[in-house]
Amino acid sequence: MPLTDHDAREGELRAATIGGEPERLDGPVHLAEYDPAWPAQFLAHAERIREALGARALAVEHAGSTAVPGLAAKPVIDIVLSVADSRDEAAYVPALEAAGYTLRIREPGWYEHRLLRGTAPAANVHVFSSGCPEVARMLALRDRLRASEADRALYESAKRDLAARTWRYMQDYADAKSAVVAGVVRRAGVDPS
Repeated sequence: MPLTDHDAREGELRAATIGGEPERLDGPVHLAEYDPAWPAQFLAHAERIREALGARALAVEHAGSTAVPGLAAKPVIDIVLSVADSRDEAAYVPALEAAGYTLRIREPGWYEHRLLRGTAPAANVHVFSSGCPEVARMLALRDRLRASEADRALYESAKRDLAARTWRYMQDYADAKSAVVAGVVRRAGVDPS
């Protein structure tokens, strides 16, 4: 029996997940109205990350929808962390784990991305090597959504429509937003690929 695209994607998720199975959603995505506490929550995480890593934290940025005033979002703070080499987990993962973060995703085929989860409040720390083009795209999306009311409204409308659907994994929801994200990033003047 041939593999479907969904089977292949599920296999990729399983291969990338550290410490157990990928977390199943099996339902709609919860979006919260914008919370003015989100920037302060980011700052608390950023301070904890900088204390844990010192100069190894080359950049710590608030990204994702919680970084855009007025935009509904999953109530999870997205953080972009740049380090010298994201492949060199020994240089940063143990220190972040000691600070309360857990390595959950390792994607060598996608910019050597690593994802660590934090709590109190919930956070996703996306780790990339310094100079990675994905960092520029993530920050261009954030900055464009902050600056353009039209793109912010378009993005929120797409998110709300997609969030109401049933998804097996959160990544499926994220992937479904790709075309809208690419358009916003392109209008920000950055290559979305």
